[in-house]
Amino acid sequence: MQNHGTGASPAENLRGAAYMTIGMFAFTVNDLAMKSFSGQLNLGQVVLIRGTFATILVFLLALKLGQMRPLKLAFRPLLFIRAAGEASATYLFVTALFHIPIANVSAIMQALPLALTFFAAFLFGEKVGWRRYSAVLIGLFGVLLIVRPGLQGFDTYSLYVLGAVAGCVVRDLATRRLAADIPALFITFVTAILVATMGGLIALTEEWKPVALSHVTLMGATSSFLLTGYYFTVTSMRTGDVGFVSPFRYTVLVFSVIGGMLIYAEYPDPYTIIGSLVVVATGIYTLYRERVVHSQRITPAPVRT
Repeated sequence: MQNHGTGASPAENLRGAAYMTIGMFAFTVNDLAMKSFSGQLNLGQVVLIRGTFATILVFLLALKLGQMRPLKLAFRPLLFIRAAGEASATYLFVTALFHIPIANVSAIMQALPLALTFFAAFLFGEKVGWRRYSAVLIGLFGVLLIVRPGLQGFDTYSLYVLGAVAGCVVRDLATRRLAADIPALFITFVTAILVATMGGLIALTEEWKPVALSHVTLMGATSSFLLTGYYFTVTSMRTGDVGFVSPFRYTVLVFSVIGGMLIYAEYPDPYTIIGSLVVVATGIYTLYRERVVHSQRITPAPVRT
């Protein structure tokens, strides 16, 4: 593992990029599998069953690695807010996934770094220059090309994805301010409990459909892919330089487009393709500018003689 003080070597950066790409592939497999339950099971059932699997798997992993903590910590306001943001994002994301092409869902979700940049500046006073603000505005134009509100091709479920982005913003901003003494796996465990609970509450309002063994087996597999995605994305950030590996998050869009075409015969239209390219380009530029600003802050001033 690299020393973050000196930066990663080229080999470490390549490994980090590979880990990030594997993580994005795992997330896409999870999403493609989740989409297959549309029409077979109700939303609440899917969220409840997958959330239960995820809770068990994370609990066992946290126990093995010594990262479990007393459950009373779950009632810390910031931790609860983070979990609530994740739970709401999950509900909105899966709802959209059931109704619109996976490429559209994935493309709109790529606006998350732009939204984080804006809200971190607006709510917490983080300094953002005109270049990043411009990137946010241009990225918003890309999102509008994908969503197309008020025009032919507009689908209200696209708004659910924007709601999921908002939930992820709440999650990530809360995560930044969580105390360092709370292990990552315990945070994930608390989140998984809340997501499963939310799924159970939704299921109470729906007609319970018969759950076959194949459904349960596939749901367990999706949970494994979800955790695999989390593992490799975290590992990638710890292996390579953040500025180098972060843009490889956008490979999820490539996998989503290919998977949507091969499995669900979903072909993105020109507006979605152009909008996606705009969102990805502005997102990568924002990451680049954040890297530049960070390096300027940590570079010592020259000594005057």
